[in-house]
Amino acid sequence: MLRRFMVLLIAVPIVEMFLLLQVGHWIGPPAAIAIVLSSALLGAWLTKHQGVKVIRRFQTALDQGRLPAAEVLEGVLVLAAGILLLTPGFLTDIAGYLLLIPPVRDWAARRLRHYLLSRVHGAPVDDLRASPVPGKPERLKQGPVVDAEIIDD
Repeated sequence: MLRRFMVLLIAVPIVEMFLLLQVGHWIGPPAAIAIVLSSALLGAWLTKHQGVKVIRRFQTALDQGRLPAAEVLEGVLVLAAGILLLTPGFLTDIAGYLLLIPPVRDWAARRLRHYLLSRVHGAPVDDLRASPVPGKPERLKQGPVVDAEIIDD
């Protein structure tokens, strides 16, 4: 995981610089810089708008007595979208704008939830059951099925 992160940390800025130079060559440097700046401003506004919606859903969940787990994941993804949109570059802007689209964000939240649950418990999510010991999931035990009947005297 750390290796992938390091590769992204090195590759993304290189790709972003290449794209910025190419677009600057095609439409001119001032226009390319204007696009990047306007994209950051629009992205900040959209992120704020989406973030307020997520906070409202978070409050609604708390008012209803529900644990706002889905809303927290959505909030993290909106925050990630904001960070991507404020990072100068075309590739990060595309990724940030995609995360601001609710169906895409829902898909990403499901994937993130599945990933986090599998990492936290160290097992496939479908095999986990409630455990008598908090924090220690009990695995579903597969064994022989015994058919029994209780007879009262």
